[in-house]
Amino acid sequence: MAVGRSILIIVWHLLSQPDIRYHDLGPGFYDTRIGPDRKKRNHVRQLEALGYKVILEPAA
Repeated sequence: MAVGRSILIIVWHLLSQPDIRYHDLGPGFYDTRIGPDRKKRNHVRQLEALGYKVILEPAA
């Protein structure tokens, strides 16, 4: 029901305003939104949750 309602709302917005067009954000949109520091923290947190001790060193 919830998905159907969401689709219905999207269709209503598209039909009620004919000048609005769908704009594809691209396949890498969410990958580029997350900055490198946040991505690094997320990966470290995931490894620590698996029981690993993580020490980061810059690549030479």
